[in-house]
Amino acid sequence: MIRLTSFTRRGLPWLCALALAHGGALATAATINVYAAASLTDALQKLAATYQGQSGDTLVFNFAASGVLARQIEAGAPADLLFFADEAHADTLEQQGLLLSGTRRDVLGNSLVIITPPDQAVMTSPAALTNAVYQHVALGDVKTVPCGAYAKTYLTQQGLWPAVAPKVVPFDNVRAVLAAVETGNVDAGLVYATDARVSHRVKVAYAVAPGAGPKIAYPLAVLKAAPEPAAAQRFAAFLQSDAATTVFKHYGFLVPPPPAAP
Repeated sequence: MIRLTSFTRRGLPWLCALALAHGGALATAATINVYAAASLTDALQKLAATYQGQSGDTLVFNFAASGVLARQIEAGAPADLLFFADEAHADTLEQQGLLLSGTRRDVLGNSLVIITPPDQAVMTSPAALTNAVYQHVALGDVKTVPCGAYAKTYLTQQGLWPAVAPKVVPFDNVRAVLAAVETGNVDAGLVYATDARVSHRVKVAYAVAPGAGPKIAYPLAVLKAAPEPAAAQRFAAFLQSDAATTVFKHYGFLVPPPPAAP
């Protein structure tokens, strides 16, 4: 079996790994458990169809908030690869020695948007959330959901958090926030630009420019205790290939992730 010892951002190592996989004798099919942020659902499912057909490997996704996934990994869940929506939870696992050395990379970025039901007015400023018309504002749980933590950081930077906090309705992941706005159960919500992009039942009322909000980065890494470390590294290499980058851009992700705001 071939083990890739490092990631690269271009497609040559992926093509080599694929060629070896088709050789049959040098690489065997594997089941790869991928623990991924909920905001990656659509893009990864799209990529999975291509990768599984070409490699022969089977991808099993566990989509949830990054904080929830981190706790599962800490408890010994059989994850091969993590793909989180924030650096903080990946940092925690790395500090505990749970990541395979040299495999971690920040490969994607994102930005925040304020969404509302389609009949609401467009906002000229995020300060509109303090108005009486917005009684309930959906956020991911700020302790476990990276998008919620990013939203709190942004609203704090804008001096709006004390006024918005009493209106916040917390949810378990960013897709649950999206669903709450889609169904009209809340007046507004903060999600990633990529989440709003996949819905036809919400309006982007205000878009936060990437440089105006907190840096949003998606770290990718193989777990030290991965049941299929070589297969996980092959898939990680594919996720950084030109073919995968095209798909991520289609769904609105920023490649590479933007630098932190000064």
